[in-house]
Amino acid sequence: MADLSRREMMAGVGGLALAGLPNLNLFQEPAKPVGWAILGLGGYATRNILPNFKDCKLSKPVAVISGSPDKAKGIANEYGIPESKIYNYQNLEKIKDDPDIEVVYVITPPGTHHEFTMRSLAAGKHVCCEKPMTGDLKEAEEMVAMAKKVNRRLGIGYRCHFEPHNLEAMRLCRSGALGTLRTVRSDHGFTMGWDNGWHSKRKLGGYGAISEIGIYAIQALCYLAGADPVEVYGTRDKLKVDRFKEVEDVNHFNLIFPNGVQGFGATAYSWNANNFRVYGDRGNITAEPATGYTGHVFTLNNKKIEVAPANQWALQMDHLSECIRDPKMTLRTPGEMGLRDIRIIDAVLRSAESKSSIRLV
Repeated sequence: MADLSRREMMAGVGGLALAGLPNLNLFQEPAKPVGWAILGLGGYATRNILPNFKDCKLSKPVAVISGSPDKAKGIANEYGIPESKIYNYQNLEKIKDDPDIEVVYVITPPGTHHEFTMRSLAAGKHVCCEKPMTGDLKEAEEMVAMAKKVNRRLGIGYRCHFEPHNLEAMRLCRSGALGTLRTVRSDHGFTMGWDNGWHSKRKLGGYGAISEIGIYAIQALCYLAGADPVEVYGTRDKLKVDRFKEVEDVNHFNLIFPNGVQGFGATAYSWNANNFRVYGDRGNITAEPATGYTGHVFTLNNKKIEVAPANQWALQMDHLSECIRDPKMTLRTPGEMGLRDIRIIDAVLRSAESKSSIRLV
């Protein structure tokens, strides 16, 4: 269910067969896998991205780009990547001359996404940028503009658009199963420890909780409402401790959608949550955990929703690879979506400052 474009494609092929026409796809060579370079070898890259290439059909890791030579050598060896395909942050531009690298997956702290995305695009490579795409609105605009300028795909790592439970919730919201949608609520937060590293640094971590974990709440409100908000109202609240001097802690936000749906969200670095709720005039969906890596529990009118399992990371990567192979395909999570979300975050914070709502259109 997660690979919608493939399902639709196969339905079309089936129609040709029923019409008595030959299925030409049966005689074609399988598409060459798209070569991926993984930039940044932190926990998410090594635990969630690289291991899941095993389930990809169109994507293959062919290079690593890292600031840690020993780690890069060990990871490259683990995945059968030759040492000649190990790059560092200083010689990143050399990937321009490596035809095996077609897309760079940027998986570093948010404050570095702009630099690495711009340099990778300038080298002629497509880019998958992990969320949030950046911690600055102007940078987000520049990233989208650069991708258009060099005619390369820019995708954002919004894996929930490929996760089966979230996909089923989206389908139910569109199908009329809940009647007319009225309200969506989503809360996402985690407790930041005292040894907080880049998370508490504005330059590296971005806006703070609202962009690191709150992005899940903003995303959920939008993909469940099935629209982009036209108006935003936001608030902020910080504990008076050193770790929140540069970044946001608690933010609440109200997103108003043009289809009449009201969205309410909250995020924090000082409490834990991972949920959403959708209310229509004929039903409701609850999800908790909603957007975690595993353990999703979704209900429709208090009855548990069962879905077929699927590898959200592999589907996310293969979708971008398929879009690279077929320029006519619509990318499900493009840079423009990431830019929209940064605009929403910026509006929430401006609203908190002005204590008034902000129009987005």
